[in-house]
Amino acid sequence: MSTFQAPKGTYDLIPPDSATYLAVREAIAAPLRDSGYGYIETPGFENVELFARGVGESTDIVTKEMYAFETKGGDRLALRPEGTASVLRAALEANLHKTGNLPVKLWYSGSYYRYERPQKGRYRHFSQVGAEAIGAEDPALDAELIILADQAYRSLGLQNFRILLNSLGDKECRPVYRAALQDFLRGLDLDEDTLRRADINPLRVLDDKRESVQKQLGDAPLLRDYLCDACKVYHEEVRELITAAGVAFEDDLKLVRGLDYYTRTTFEFVHDGLGSQSAVGGGGRYDGLSEMIGGPALPSVGWALGVDRTVLALEAEGVALELPATTSVYAVPLGDEARRLLFAKVTELRKVGIAADFAYGGKGLKGAMKNANRSGARYTVVAGERDLAEGVVQLKDMESGEQVAVGVNEIVAELEARLG
Repeated sequence: MSTFQAPKGTYDLIPPDSATYLAVREAIAAPLRDSGYGYIETPGFENVELFARGVGESTDIVTKEMYAFETKGGDRLALRPEGTASVLRAALEANLHKTGNLPVKLWYSGSYYRYERPQKGRYRHFSQVGAEAIGAEDPALDAELIILADQAYRSLGLQNFRILLNSLGDKECRPVYRAALQDFLRGLDLDEDTLRRADINPLRVLDDKRESVQKQLGDAPLLRDYLCDACKVYHEEVRELITAAGVAFEDDLKLVRGLDYYTRTTFEFVHDGLGSQSAVGGGGRYDGLSEMIGGPALPSVGWALGVDRTVLALEAEGVALELPATTSVYAVPLGDEARRLLFAKVTELRKVGIAADFAYGGKGLKGAMKNANRSGARYTVVAGERDLAEGVVQLKDMESGEQVAVGVNEIVAELEARLG
């Protein structure tokens, strides 16, 4: 065992589990690529102020969970706790919004970091795939992203997830609701820290998961009753578009997200098989975020789906993904001449797109065949001195056990035909 271990709350992705994570990322990314979203990659750390302004200074993410540090040059930086602020910052810096082709549609994948109490489904280092549509205020965009996430989950074979939907209003109607909610919260038996949060952003209190808080919120005013006409019309169109696409959802009138930048549409994807950490992803519209971080008005919408929690959801449903074999052909040389020949054949196989591996380390036939079995290869190619003298190699089907002699010069074409 190594002297060092992964830091508390983190994990290493190693085979074969890593193949499942890669398959989940690909399943989420595929419908995005097919819908005009281009890939973007941002640094693993940003200026602290980007998250303080964008995510919200009163959020737990900024006040308690960010990994922040100061460089030797005096810059205050933080490991990214979420993706949206970084993606929007990058889009603004590159002037993507000035190309005239709005919305700017981007997707990303990467690791994010929050100092949280480690538990199943909640880590200090976690993986997400996200999508952002920047620069357009259109209910169809909100609906598109929800539908694409639904499509991704269903392509993985997930069935028992639910989509929760709500509207948080906009800068016209939310202040009225905010005042009403603050009045309500001041009359409750809340601790000092929660009351302070209620003064800064009362919607954050609605997101408090503690039972002692939740049981007092039963009669809290609902945002739905304070929405302006424009927000009502907008939200109803989102609902109609999702319904027309055949995507089921539930109206959750108390749904708020843990980030301060959301406006109007907000949604969450939950899986009841994950216990307390039931959210596998979520997102919403953030029409004012660009201005918060110094950019022009750019109404936008996006989501992030947790790869880790999606894998847990698959496990909860007993869904085993059909993963392609990492190795299709395994070559076993017996002797130096066979070693040189089969190494060249393995290289040829790889050039024509066949996943091939080689028995390295000079093991005998028995040990090499054990490795061939472990590799999951469909075929094993074995060659010894007698085979080479006859100009053939032995091709063994690892599923049926059938073994045939194939000419040295024909083996690549034979495997192409069998695996094609």
